[in-house]
Parts: sequence; C-alpha cells; structure tokens
Amino acid sequence: MSLADSPISATIPAKDIDRAKAWYKDKLGLTPVLDLGPAGQVYRTGSTNFTLYQTEFAGTGKHTLGGWAVPDLAREMTELRSRGVKFEEYSGGQGPTTENGIARDASGGAAAWFTDSEGNILSLIELPPGMDINNPAG
Repeated sequence: MSLADSPISATIPAKDIDRAKAWYKDKLGLTPVLDLGPAGQVYRTGSTNFTLYQTEFAGTGKHTLGGWAVPDLAREMTELRSRGVKFEEYSGGQGPTTENGIARDASGGAAAWFTDSEGNILSLIELPPGMDINNPAG
C-alpha cells in the first residue's frame, strides 16, 4: 500500500486539552470518538479523523492547520457565530482580503478563517460551482 492509498489524519495542538475539548464541543458541536489517553482525543468529521493533543506549543503556528469544505459557507458561518465563533478579518498583503469574514475568488469559491480556544487557525471553504472535493478529477 502506498501513501497515495492511505488515509491521512490531522493533529491539532492544545495547551489545555480540557478547555479545547469544551470549545470544540460547545462551538463546533464536535465530541471525541476515541480517547487515546495522553496521546489525545480523536474526532471524526465527514470521512476524516483529527487528533486533538496536549502540547505547550499550541497556537504558535500562524497558518491554517485545517479546514472543512462546506456546501453553504454563509449558512455555516451564521450557525457558528450563533455559538460564539468569531471569524477573522484580513486586509490583503500577505494573504486574502475578507469582507464580513469571507474571502471570495473569481471562480466562485469562498473561504473564512477562525481561531480556536488554543490559538490555532482553522477554516471553512466553499468550493467553486461544479467542483467536488470527493471527486477532484471531475
């Protein structure tokens, strides 16, 4: 089996694992599906797993650690905002420019970024019309 045929799983750091677990539950509606003890908590979203694990280095990366592809970005943002998630505003320069938390591109795609309780940057993306993340070849 090659890496191209193997699933990949993201890891997301947390300085305070209990605070992070509460934030992911309260803000994103996610609960662990597997407790790895000191190695972390495994979550499942769609067909993907990610592990939330404790480390003093959480929140030190200033880049997007992971993101969710959603069919309706505005609807998802409204839902998350109702739970207290705050979306980032960017004004170009080294990255995108957002308006009301959303960056749009000419192809019809859109993205939004937010920070979790540990300072990690996460995103939501809405793919351009006709594009399917589960079937990139079309």
